[in-house]
Amino acid sequence: MAATIYALCALTALACACLILRSYYQSKYRLLLWSGLCFAGLFINNLILMIDRLMLPATDLSTWRLLAALGALLPLLYGLILEDE
Repeated sequence: MAATIYALCALTALACACLILRSYYQSKYRLLLWSGLCFAGLFINNLILMIDRLMLPATDLSTWRLLAALGALLPLLYGLILEDE
């Protein structure tokens, strides 16, 4: 059951990233770019979570997961703070 939930979370983040980035390419609204990059990073974070919990349960990848989450949120934080429009 956990594998299904992890996979659905990853697929949801990937779908959001694809839809938001596609919308950015059509409208060129910069906040959509930062949001799409954030969701792409969250997708990577979910992939690392699946590897950590399901494929390598004896290995602790929590540091890598946290770094991926930080890397996912930094573009959105940049876009919210420093972009002016």
